[in-house]
Amino acid sequence: MKARRDSAATPAPAPLGGPAVVVDGLTKRFGERTAFTDVTFGVDHGEVFGFLGPNGAGKTTIVRTLGTLLAPTAGSATVAGLPLNAANGVEIRRRIAVMPESPGLYQRLSVAENLSFFAGLYELDDRRGRIERALRAVNLLDRADDPCRSLSKGLRQRVGLARALLSDPQILFLDEPTSGLDPLAARDVHGLIDGLRHRGVTIFLTTHRLAEAEALCDRVGIMNTTLRTIGRPDELRERLFAQTLQVTTRAPLAEPDRVFAGLPGVEGWHPGTHDGDGAGYLLAVTGPDVAPAVARAVVTAGADLLVLSPSRHSLEDVYLQLIDEDVEARTR
Repeated sequence: MKARRDSAATPAPAPLGGPAVVVDGLTKRFGERTAFTDVTFGVDHGEVFGFLGPNGAGKTTIVRTLGTLLAPTAGSATVAGLPLNAANGVEIRRRIAVMPESPGLYQRLSVAENLSFFAGLYELDDRRGRIERALRAVNLLDRADDPCRSLSKGLRQRVGLARALLSDPQILFLDEPTSGLDPLAARDVHGLIDGLRHRGVTIFLTTHRLAEAEALCDRVGIMNTTLRTIGRPDELRERLFAQTLQVTTRAPLAEPDRVFAGLPGVEGWHPGTHDGDGAGYLLAVTGPDVAPAVARAVVTAGADLLVLSPSRHSLEDVYLQLIDEDVEARTR
């Protein structure tokens, strides 16, 4: 059955209240193999939500399940205000769009012909207006007549994104949208995603690029067939790692334990890394407000203080802390 929208000028359906996506105990098995199990989370309207995990962790299968392409084995979900079931499949597809890692364009057709073909599959009216708006959104209006085979991979990804925007989706599922792109092309896609965020589109993003997730996502979930953790990147860092201060002095402290021990808010210290000459110390602290007292203590000890800064863990540190196995190679 095909999904039809009545007016190209009408924006995506207004949110019906509550989160954009709610997943409760969702599980998908293929025979004896488990793609993901007992996954529970929610995505707010207008949020960019990232799903991270190794190959075989179940990220793409979750996207295909929430996009109504696969039926879950167990659990429940609500997508765009509707329960995820066969009866609601058509209506859910009216409110969402899915852009797979490979957009599946017809290489001999032009950009506009590809978009016209896909708009026809969904019986969208005002195809010309929809195509123009979608191409303008991805900055490809001047390439509308170019055959897709002449485009770089980065431009083909933009065409795939334009295809996903034809129906003015309320929720956009992006599965590895920058896979295989060079940094410049990836940056262009990031800009497009950020623009969609400002338009109020809810974006569900799967990616292997941790820096990409940290830059784009309001929250991230880390998967490894089960959901290991979920939260804002800064929340995950605070949850998994103690707060630390990096101290670098021009010369080693004669008695560092006497300098740092007993300072309010300093829970311990050990030698840290540093560049070039000097000495580094890593302090476990209760919070960043401890820094002034640490600075005074170092100066009072007669040392030249070169660096005093919070030691910031990256999203990659969080990821590696939680993911420690090769799921794709593991026998299930």
